[in-house]
Amino acid sequence: MDIALRPVHDSDLPVFFRQTNDPESVRMAAFTPEDPADRDRFEAKWAHIRSSPEIVARTVLVDGDVVGSVSVFGEAGEREVTYWIDRAYWGKGIATAALRALLAEVTERPLYARVAADNAGSLRVLRACGFQVTGEARGYAPGRGEETDELVLALEV
Repeated sequence: MDIALRPVHDSDLPVFFRQTNDPESVRMAAFTPEDPADRDRFEAKWAHIRSSPEIVARTVLVDGDVVGSVSVFGEAGEREVTYWIDRAYWGKGIATAALRALLAEVTERPLYARVAADNAGSLRVLRACGFQVTGEARGYAPGRGEETDELVLALEV
């Protein structure tokens, strides 16, 4: 399996939109947009991501196929990582490989991440990439329609 990152292309956006509307993926991610099916809001979000010099966004490819995205965003000293991998590719090490590749490209530290406390797969990815749990929070998760526990993680080195 060849896993690679590249800049986001216009042709990736319909794939991302489909992926971010998978109900099981939305539930697992938890902290998603209020209405992931709002195409205009999705397009505006990605227009902002792609035009912002502070955001590093990459498309994740497996054997040349678009399977997700991985990004770093936020203000210096508070930058966070985020990723979304198509559910059909979960459990294959793709998120871990993609995040490691992004972390090699974006060398500033610290970096942070947030994950629903019960999202064991994403927590494994973050820990495999060197992130350590530094705190807990609780907030409204639109992807679940309820208050949800969240872990805050940091990568210091």
